Amino acid sequence: MRTSEPGKEFIKDFEGCKLEAYQCSGGVWTIGYGHTRHVQEGDKITNKEADAFLVQDIEMVEHHVDRLVNVHLLRNQWDAIVSWCFNLGCGNLRSSTLLVKINEGNLDKVSEQIVRWDKAGGKVVSGLTRRRKAEAELFDNAVYDHKPKEPKEPKEPKPKAKAKSNG
Repeated sequence: MRTSEPGKEFIKDFEGCKLEAYQCSGGVWTIGYGHTRHVQEGDKITNKEADAFLVQDIEMVEHHVDRLVNVHLLRNQWDAIVSWCFNLGCGNLRSSTLLVKINEGNLDKVSEQIVRWDKAGGKVVSGLTRRRKAEAELFDNAVYDHKPKEPKEPKEPKPKAKAKSNG
């Protein structure tokens, strides 16, 4: 199976794109949309290169997920697991209870495993918590729209009507 276009956008939204190398919350040198292979401090890329890395990285993750998952997943479930692996690495999937639940067919238990993986360096990272909740929602309910809703403009209170006087 291949990741859907909305699934790719989901990954892109969470990864963001940085054209200069930086260290992620886990201390790994990263560039583009979460690309980590052969990245060093000081590296710079173009948007076109970031897009090419993204395609390669998603294909690599898809290959591993396809090899590791032994049950049929719906498209949204596949996209959620690919996003999870894209961010955390396929080695983490290989050794996870998450994979056990998937391959046992206990798909109703998968989202509670997805959300457990929200730490870097042993500490909860709010961005990871938000991503894991969105991946769980995508897995369970096919919700690709994870962006926070724009706050509504507060309505101005209507002026109170003046009481009529009889005099």
